[in-house]
Amino acid sequence: MSRAARASIDLDAIRHNYRLAKSQSSRARAAAIIKANAYGHGAIAVARALHTEADAFGVACIEEAVELRDAGIGQPIVLLEGFFEADELDYIARHNLWTAIHSVHQIEALARAQLPNPVNVWLKMDSGMHRLGIEPDRFQQAYRRLRSLDQVADITLMSHFACADELDLDVTREQIRRFDQAAEGIDAPQSLSNSPATLAWPEAHRDWLRPGLMLYGATPFEVEQAQAAKLQAAMTLTTEIIAIHDLQTGDAVGYGAGFVCQRPSRIATLAMGYGDGYPRHAVNGTPVVVNGQRTVTAGRVSMDMMTIDITDIPGTAIGNKVELWGSQLPVSEVARYCGTIPYTLLTCLTRRVAIEYRNA
Repeated sequence: MSRAARASIDLDAIRHNYRLAKSQSSRARAAAIIKANAYGHGAIAVARALHTEADAFGVACIEEAVELRDAGIGQPIVLLEGFFEADELDYIARHNLWTAIHSVHQIEALARAQLPNPVNVWLKMDSGMHRLGIEPDRFQQAYRRLRSLDQVADITLMSHFACADELDLDVTREQIRRFDQAAEGIDAPQSLSNSPATLAWPEAHRDWLRPGLMLYGATPFEVEQAQAAKLQAAMTLTTEIIAIHDLQTGDAVGYGAGFVCQRPSRIATLAMGYGDGYPRHAVNGTPVVVNGQRTVTAGRVSMDMMTIDITDIPGTAIGNKVELWGSQLPVSEVARYCGTIPYTLLTCLTRRVAIEYRNA
């Protein structure tokens, strides 16, 4: 392939990050969350890399689970949004998928289903996120209803945190309290911890962890955090310089003349744009790394290209590699300059970016 846009995925880093998640609790199992094509890293490749270690995998929907089963992935797979139509239940039962249940509607659909064998259920409580889940005052009733069904095997209790990445807020403690109060007396495994809770809220660890973003080496926090500092970046996004221009003070660069040179400048053009998934809303001054040295973007990101300031990096030439994020530049730092979060950057790369795997 001739175009230089590349995402290099270090599978050893993903294994390291999964082990870091497991090390946070001496008793908890961990479902590696590989929804959204493993946050842009390739769900099948990541599942295969973790096949000897992961206790289970988590995906959003049955289409993602079918892809994994068709690729020969045999571990339990949790459908985090559950099933959308009752006709999914037969496949779920036959292929050892575990389904979230977040509504009475789903419970009654399950009760009507004729299944070849019972299914494992993750019963979700709305402990304060107000997105999906059974209300706390109806949770015990929902559990009893599921427990009475021949279609149900094991039940795990789950919830999801709204603000676990904000360490100075009491919202997470309140959600834990609300969950514990509503689940009191139910003898069943529990799963509360997403990535930030896995790293920073040990009281939420329970029986199953659900590491997602942290698997890929990105911190979920806006501040430094001791455990997050141990993460290893899995994706390094690179491209090459395809043109260099020597400009004068007052010369403008890019659409809308969004950058004007304040001094004589060398501006390099890169083969990378929003058509590859690099965000158009990256501001002037967003960091990049050229030949091991940091510099910044200069000018608006266009569909196929972007421009950077290489004035202070002598010897830079056409063909030199540029890191957009990765081992030298955290994706979470780039995300702040783009007014977004690392989840968005990682999941929005397009098929024009070639993916290469290391340490398979």
